[in-house]
Amino acid sequence: MDSMDSTGDQELPLRERKKRETRQRISDLATVLIGERGFEAVTVAEIARAAGVSPMTVFNYFPRKEDLFLDRIPQAVDLFSAAVRDRAPGEPPLAALRRLALRLLEERHPLGGVGETFADFWRVVVASPALRARAREGVEEIERALTDALGEAGVADPALAAALTVAAYRTVFLASVRRLLAGDPVEEVARDHRGRLEAAFGALERAGVAG
Repeated sequence: MDSMDSTGDQELPLRERKKRETRQRISDLATVLIGERGFEAVTVAEIARAAGVSPMTVFNYFPRKEDLFLDRIPQAVDLFSAAVRDRAPGEPPLAALRRLALRLLEERHPLGGVGETFADFWRVVVASPALRARAREGVEEIERALTDALGEAGVADPALAAALTVAAYRTVFLASVRRLLAGDPVEEVARDHRGRLEAAFGALERAGVAG
């Protein structure tokens, strides 16, 4: 699943744009090949050949093979920590995180949990122990980054606040993924997902988490 958004790319220096384009090409081809054949059946060498680069170049952009497919993890880390760090003056961190979660859902962003093509992506993840393990590590990376951001924001016990917030979001996210895998209509899942997000953040707010 592609990891880079094009917004603002044209403002970057040419060298940086080319690096992003190369990373995106590698990621896109990896997603196609792994989606067709499964994670374990595709080698990094095959992906490199398809992208017209060397395996070393692939690893320069993606430290691990799993990151070729789960390439949204760095973006998730950045988005959730930036939601807290860049929030409006006087806005509680939890309100900023709620706003981010709802925006991702409305945009049908891959990190929002609900989209027309997401079931195919998650079938590949579910079928691969290595990808499942990397996804769990990704959640831990998000939690650590959010802990740091909440600590900078002056939240009492930022580690606990981050753990509760990430757990709430993950619970809603996974419930929707399971429904997509079961074939439930996307719009119905999205509607229920929004309702569960609102309920989850409401419960966090009442508990005084990162308020």
